[in-house]
Amino acid sequence: MTVMAFFDFIGTVAFAIAGAMVGVQKKLDIFGVTVLALATAVGGGIVRDVVIGNTPPLAFRDSIYVVVSLISAVFVMGLHHHVKRFNKVIQVCDAVGLGVFAAAGANMAVEFGYSNLLTVTFLSVVTAVGGGIIRDIFAQQIPAVFCREIYATAALLGALCFYITYPYVQPSEAMYLCFIVTTGLRLFAVEYHWDLPRVR
Repeated sequence: MTVMAFFDFIGTVAFAIAGAMVGVQKKLDIFGVTVLALATAVGGGIVRDVVIGNTPPLAFRDSIYVVVSLISAVFVMGLHHHVKRFNKVIQVCDAVGLGVFAAAGANMAVEFGYSNLLTVTFLSVVTAVGGGIIRDIFAQQIPAVFCREIYATAALLGALCFYITYPYVQPSEAMYLCFIVTTGLRLFAVEYHWDLPRVR
């Protein structure tokens, strides 16, 4: 297993846990909690794959993502009273997942021949935060990426770094740079409570 594949696994778990926790907080039934976990973990990737015509989406061809998400949902439903104790760990894993998914989205855009700035950054950000937006819409709340610390912006800046450096370095190096920038910015935003200016 490569480093990025390992981080991808960690990110999937973190996203699924975050989705399941929202379901528990909303007092949904077992099915509802599971759907939110799955939507958060694989929703962004499914949207990305549909947009670029990579069908059926990767999540349907490689069951590991769905299996990991289901196991994470069951874990949260059984131990949700204890999960909050590991909030810091979950936040770190969430930041890692954000970085991995942003890098994967940007790289897949280029692999499918979409090398313009708009498409690369769009697919990167959608892969990273699309699942969370779908989750929040299902939960009937304003998507967290619109009103929390720097999150989608971190993925956007990571994607920009990928786009700028990709022509001059190996694809894996551009992905690692995107991952480091996105994850680093997200962790700093959590630690120092960085927010974008709000309209008053």
